[in-house]
Amino acid sequence: MKGNEISRRKLLKGSAATAVAAVVAPAALSGFLGGAREVSAADIRQAPLVGSRNVTGVSTPGSRARVYFTPHIDAEHLIRLYEQINGHIYGKTAIKLHTGERNGPNILPRDMVKAFQSRVPESCIVETNTLYRGDRHTTESHRETLRVNGWNFCPVDIMDEEGDVALPVRGGLHLTEVAMGGHLVNYDSMIVLTHFKGHAMGGFGGSMKNIAIGCASGQVGKRQVHGVSGEPPADWGAWPARERLMELMADSAKATCDYFGSRIVFLNVLRRMSVDCDCAGTAAAEPAVPDIGICASTDILAVDQASCDLVFSRPEAENHDLVERILSRHGLRQLTAMAELGMGNPQYELIVMD
Repeated sequence: MKGNEISRRKLLKGSAATAVAAVVAPAALSGFLGGAREVSAADIRQAPLVGSRNVTGVSTPGSRARVYFTPHIDAEHLIRLYEQINGHIYGKTAIKLHTGERNGPNILPRDMVKAFQSRVPESCIVETNTLYRGDRHTTESHRETLRVNGWNFCPVDIMDEEGDVALPVRGGLHLTEVAMGGHLVNYDSMIVLTHFKGHAMGGFGGSMKNIAIGCASGQVGKRQVHGVSGEPPADWGAWPARERLMELMADSAKATCDYFGSRIVFLNVLRRMSVDCDCAGTAAAEPAVPDIGICASTDILAVDQASCDLVFSRPEAENHDLVERILSRHGLRQLTAMAELGMGNPQYELIVMD
């Protein structure tokens, strides 16, 4: 253990005792998610119930992962959730954020991220360049996009600016290694801060997609993860997709998770959830699903599973477009692939913090 880890944990865990650590019964959660009222004490049940709705049908005997949840989307609650999961975060810390194409309307609020980042010692935002020819295809254009989008309150490390590094995929479904942004190995810890939303190819973009594609180097790793070689097809419909894409992403995410071990945590912010990724920029469809809240966990599968369950629990009139996007792209294969790779637990307790 690093010498300063104990003192940091004491400092950052200061508010943990105020958390409401209880499992929400599905019926109560369903009422809460309807948006008619705030969570009250009557909504909290000390019962061994898992999540709200498991949309994959995967069931694993044994213990459950902990997923912390708040319906409040602001810096205060983001920090409070982080304080529940940061016990192994120390040293130089990468905050993996999808910073988005220029002027994207749905990216995470800069002020919220700024307040969060300021509470994490020795931290900076990390990104990689894109494979597609957009606003972040080259380091030069990427840095201009960061400026336009307001990501200039702290250092931003474009991790593949100086090349890549091969990380092994232990027991992968397809890949044996993935080329990541070379600077990734400069960090002791990683915080995966994700805007949970839809995705044109993956169905949805959660924590897994954020690191699977977002840590892979733009010109090498992202080709591996997308299953293409040479110049990418101009027609997105010609790219490998569905189950194979989800499995390739799981392989890539596993490489990063294995590298950091216990020193990686995951926060999904369920706000302005368009069917499109933030890589769509100003062309992204207007969100139809009301904002839901923030999920946090040390378990990548549990946090993405819980986020999907929360979306699927919304009334059909609200979630239809996003659910259709997820199902039509076979996006739930992301979750079952992670389960097959032993990356986490699909069963979880949803612990509400008001």
